[in-house]
Amino acid sequence: MRVLLINTSERTGGAAIAASRLMDALISHGIKAKLLVRDKQTTKISVVKTEHNWIAVWNFVWERIVIWIANRFSKKNLFAVDIANVGMDITSLPEFKQADIIHLHWINQGMLSLKSIKKILKSGKPVVWTMHDMWPFTGICHHARECDNYKTECRDCFYLNGTRKKDLSTKVFNKKKKILAHNSITFIGCSKWIAAKASESSLTINQQVLSIPNPINTNLFKPSNKLEARKLCNLPQHAKLILFGSVKIRDKRKGVDYFVDSCKILASKYPELCQSLGIVVFGHHSSDLQERIPFKIYPMEYVKSEHELISIYNSVDLYVTPSLEDNLPNTIMEAMACGIPCVGFQVGGIPEMIDHLHNGYIAEYKSADDLANGIHWVLEESDYKQLSEEAVRKVINNYSERTIAKKYIEIYNKVIGTHA
Repeated sequence: MRVLLINTSERTGGAAIAASRLMDALISHGIKAKLLVRDKQTTKISVVKTEHNWIAVWNFVWERIVIWIANRFSKKNLFAVDIANVGMDITSLPEFKQADIIHLHWINQGMLSLKSIKKILKSGKPVVWTMHDMWPFTGICHHARECDNYKTECRDCFYLNGTRKKDLSTKVFNKKKKILAHNSITFIGCSKWIAAKASESSLTINQQVLSIPNPINTNLFKPSNKLEARKLCNLPQHAKLILFGSVKIRDKRKGVDYFVDSCKILASKYPELCQSLGIVVFGHHSSDLQERIPFKIYPMEYVKSEHELISIYNSVDLYVTPSLEDNLPNTIMEAMACGIPCVGFQVGGIPEMIDHLHNGYIAEYKSADDLANGIHWVLEESDYKQLSEEAVRKVINNYSERTIAKKYIEIYNKVIGTHA
């Protein structure tokens, strides 16, 4: 069986990492899998780069221009939406022609257009689409937040500054609806949460929607000696350390303000922690938090190396993810695989990963107070050793490459059968 996975990037972003890991998992189970990307970051021969020329650059720029105009010349939310008005035709590539299954992942920002997707479907090859956010079943947004217009028809989009009820989101939504009305796609949600949301969309009527989580290599991400890990990362040997990280620390969607407030609450309620607690921060602009948090900060830039990342996870005592909108964060999976309990908000797929008071703590959504409660409970009140063991067990039982690869192979065999 030959599977062609498609994602805009090979390593940048959660979807890229998930797609790359799935490719590796499939290959290790005898599947001839390749990953087609626009942006290639490694030398893996199983990763194929599309021709990156001025057309690819123009596709990206032109899509932003159209959104900018529709948004009344405002840059606000310029990258919160995608309209897929331009993209690459991949159907002539040898990798496409050889494939038995086409497996879409995150294909935005000029990778594939709606016209490209339509052409892929018209080829007759079975298509599986893993949903890393809500874009596949909304008009133009990646996260609908409190809006549920996608259940019927996207309109009056809050990401746009227009005044018409039927706006750019309506136009794109109806284009998607027309494509899906005459073609079949097997949609896969990385979390049960996003699969449930997709099932409510009028775009997915008569489409199969399933849920399979992302995989992780549990032979690579696993617990190791904490003191040795701290030595490698130049971190203090005896402090209690919390990890907070994001590609961009300033990204409000990642909940940095709630994390800062929770740290201030902890310092006020438990002043003794000011001497014993440290915050490890990784991501672009990580040093920004040095003046905002009343604990010692250990800033690191965004970490691309998995081996470095594993050392960081193993050097801390807790991972805090106050994300305000998320599907199935790779970071939670990675931390738990290394035996690190996690604290996060009750949002998206996070409660499917963190079992409250069992391997971590689920805080009330947008409550800095409860986030602080969770941090203190894990570090000071819980049976930490048991939390750590349960975190590892959860990942091995639910997210290991072997478990996820077998689930996808079963899906592939079914869709090939229906297209035979």
